Parts: sequence; C-alpha cells; structure tokens
Amino acid sequence: MNGSNFDVVVIGLGAVGSATLYQLSKRGIAALGIDQFEPPHTMGSSHGETRITRLAVGEGEEYVALAKRSHEIWAELEAASGQKIRTKTGGILLDSGLDPWSKHGVEGFWERTLRYAQNQEISHRVLEVQEFKETYPPFLLPPSGKVYWEEEAGYLFPEVAIRVQLEQAQKQGATVLTSSKVTAIQAQGENFQIQMEGKEILAKQVVLSAGGWVKDFLPLPIQRKLKICRQVLYWLAIEEGHSDWQQYPIWMWGYGPAPEDFIYGFPSLDGKSIKMASESFVEVDHPDQLNREVTAEEQEIFWNTKVKGKLLGLKKQFLKTSVCFYTVTEDSQFLIEPMAGDKNFLWVSACSGHGFKHSAALGEDLVKRLGH
Repeated sequence: MNGSNFDVVVIGLGAVGSATLYQLSKRGIAALGIDQFEPPHTMGSSHGETRITRLAVGEGEEYVALAKRSHEIWAELEAASGQKIRTKTGGILLDSGLDPWSKHGVEGFWERTLRYAQNQEISHRVLEVQEFKETYPPFLLPPSGKVYWEEEAGYLFPEVAIRVQLEQAQKQGATVLTSSKVTAIQAQGENFQIQMEGKEILAKQVVLSAGGWVKDFLPLPIQRKLKICRQVLYWLAIEEGHSDWQQYPIWMWGYGPAPEDFIYGFPSLDGKSIKMASESFVEVDHPDQLNREVTAEEQEIFWNTKVKGKLLGLKKQFLKTSVCFYTVTEDSQFLIEPMAGDKNFLWVSACSGHGFKHSAALGEDLVKRLGH
C-alpha cells in the first residue's frame, strides 16, 4: 500500500470516521480509512456498550435534522447487515426545578428541549410529577420537578454501529488500515501526503476525524480551544425485586446549577445492572495522558453525590466501570473546518459529549462538503 493513491483518506475511524468512510463507499469513491487502534476500541469516545439517542436536542434546534437523518441511516445499516444498532425505549428528561441548570453550555436545557420538540413536531409529552413517580418509582424527583417524555428516544450500540459501517464500507470497495498511526499530513502539489511509520499515502482529499488526537495536527491557538475531559461510566447492581429496570426508558436528570449536577442512565441489558454516568469538565492536556483506572474513591463519590437520595432499587456495588472522554469546545458546539482554509482537507472534532447520536448524518454531511 506504500505510495498508493486514494481519492479520499479518512483518519480516525470512530463514530464520525466510520460513518464518513461508509458514505464514501456508497458513492463509489476510492477511499481509505486509517486508525491508530483497532476500531471499535476502548481508547476514544465511542465505546461503553450504549449511547443515548433522542430527537429534541436541547443543545440546539439545528441538531434535530441530524438526529432524524441518523436514525434513517441506522435503519438502513440494520437492514443491510442484519445487526441491531438502535433500540427505541422512549426517553425522559428530568429537571428537579430547584435551581436553574444548563447542559453543554445551554441555559434552560429542559425548556429548550420541550420547545424544539413542539417546533419540530416530535412526539412527546409533559408528565405530571405524581404520574411520573407512579410509573417510575425508583426516581426520587422532588415535587418541584419537571418531566419531558420523548417517544423516539432510545439507545445505540456504538461498537456495533462502528463495526457495521466499516464492514459495509469494505464490502463496497473501501480500504481500511488499522494499528497505523498517522504522524504527519502535508500538502504535495494538488495532493496530500499522509505519513505513517514506514508508509506514505497520497490523497486528493482528507477528512481528519481523530477525536481528541486531532490536536496533534492543529495549530496551537486552535488546540487550546479544545478541552479533553475524562468521563467515567458505571454499571451498578440492581437490588433484588427491582426487575422493572429492564423495561425503563433512557433517562437524563439535571438537578443543580453546576455543569456536573447531571446524571443519565439506561435500562438494564443484563437484568443485573444498569449503566449510569455523570459528566466532568476537568481538563487533561491530551488523550494519551488520560487516567483509565477508576478508583474506589471515585466510586464512593459517585454513589454519595449522584445515586444516594436520587434513585432507589440499586446496590452500592459497582460491577464494572469504563473510562472515555469528551473533546469539548468553548461553546460545546461541533467543529467542522477546512484545515488552513483548504476545502479539500476537512477536520471535524469536539462533538462535546453529544455527538454519537448525530454521527451517521455527520459522515454524510462531510462527504457532501467534499463535493461527492
């Protein structure tokens, strides 16, 4: 492959990169996907068994169309592969109603979610607190709380989604090169020279979708605008007699004014545990510096601050943990930019913790931006 020419090279094959390679292959473009690991893997932002998907996206009404289109593409991929990618459970967004709270830099997140659902004719309901507590008794929502229910919400299997897109891309003629770290990308006439250890590839166009590692290729002023924020996922044991967790929807709950005053979770997949997480915005300089161990102290803090007094039916027993990270912009919005103004070299990153649900449509959008 050394010295090979491709129309498009995609660097980084996580959520967005795998989607981009799949969309290129659908159009018959001579495309190569490169990843420094073996995707799907546990080193980036696109793992951990499940990811929430929903249509009324409080981060901005402009994201609704991406979420809707992604659902269509997941269905297309499921039909082509015979594998389950998306599960619709319905979804609830809770607001304790005690303090104003924001999510991903957006004030009034609950109210915006409701307004976007109304504007975009997304099937939803606003539940009374008493009705909600009778239906979902483990949630200790205070009387001041607010409850938004969305019918189309649910979860995605991120590892399956990435694997299926890469498999379908290869079936349709794309090439995949893994365990290969790109060290430099340089303009060479009308092409780009992509350098790896012992290899050089030429491409007419490049999509750089390397997650937090995109910082390795960006000018320092832009690098400083991207924060790497470590996130921890927890699987807590379910108390005996609380089997309803298997039938529950996905859920999100904002309960205080700080960015970390937020929890979210999923229905049980194994009947023994539920997956829960919060959000953290403590910065790490680079993904390679990420601490991937979860301490007993962290688990204790999570239980005392995120579970105790908010949820019933769970044991103080952590069956599993996992670490991933967000790449966060100053305003928590997505970045899709031409490198140094060159429209044939696009970089995309910093989906700021709300990107997987949009990734299938983002891949399609990137391909269109390249003119295909």
